[in-house]
Amino acid sequence: MKKYLEKKKKILDKNGEVMIRVKINPGMPKTQIMNLSVVGEEEFLKINVAAPPERGRANEKLINFLAEEFAVGRMGVGIMSGIGERIKLVKIIKND
Repeated sequence: MKKYLEKKKKILDKNGEVMIRVKINPGMPKTQIMNLSVVGEEEFLKINVAAPPERGRANEKLINFLAEEFAVGRMGVGIMSGIGERIKLVKIIKND
């Protein structure tokens, strides 16, 4: 999992943006990355989120968590697809 994150962070540094797939588990006691899952050729970060899946709370917590993990501003993280789903495509943009 650390290798996956480092690879994505290098892509972010080089290209200024990176896309990642995440599968969230909302309503957990702590927000944290659990593991990397591979289904076919797709890689997913499984992330526990300490917020309920109500009124966008889990999405907001996920955005804040990923912004901190990738050292970008909150506005540098956007959910491109899967707003109401557990599996999401997230775009992270490097802030200058």
